[in-house]
Amino acid sequence: MIKATDFYWINEPQNWSREGGALSVTTDEKTDFWNKTWYGFERFSGHFFGIDVTGDFTFQVKVRAGFSALYDQAGVMFLADQNHWLKAGVELNDGAPAIGSVLTINHSDWATGIFPDGVEAFSMRLTRKGENLRLQYSTDGKNWPLLRLAHFPTFKKYAVGVMCCTPERGGLSVQFEDLWLTAAIDKDLHDLS
Repeated sequence: MIKATDFYWINEPQNWSREGGALSVTTDEKTDFWNKTWYGFERFSGHFFGIDVTGDFTFQVKVRAGFSALYDQAGVMFLADQNHWLKAGVELNDGAPAIGSVLTINHSDWATGIFPDGVEAFSMRLTRKGENLRLQYSTDGKNWPLLRLAHFPTFKKYAVGVMCCTPERGGLSVQFEDLWLTAAIDKDLHDLS
């Protein structure tokens, strides 16, 4: 069972609130998580609200956000330290929402895909099994396509939670709902339920 007191902020935003099981955040200006690749810069200023984890687990959350500017983003994050992390969710890219993920092992990569326009909310599910991460998303809470399968090295400590960033502005309103953490959902890779 997740306790609200077990969560903590990395880069706490100026404006946020938690009511019941929902977390509301308004992003600060020019926030991001990124390491080196293509642009050359390093950023670790995005907002992360997480909980320390050990062993195998599944973390899931429902996200609502008013994406309107380039690189507005919100979703889940798994991290060991400033140079080893995974973030994933929806990001506004070239005027349209994209579903994507960034895996950073010293250098960030970026994988994106088309996301349906007009979707008011989406859910993210991250499962850790050993040194493997399985990342899924859903627009209806029933069908969970695979977004990414990745190796993540072993560290002494990890955290998982939600993130949001606005590299080009501030003021993105995000609502995170139905956060839950449980033992790893160990379904077949092609079981999309």
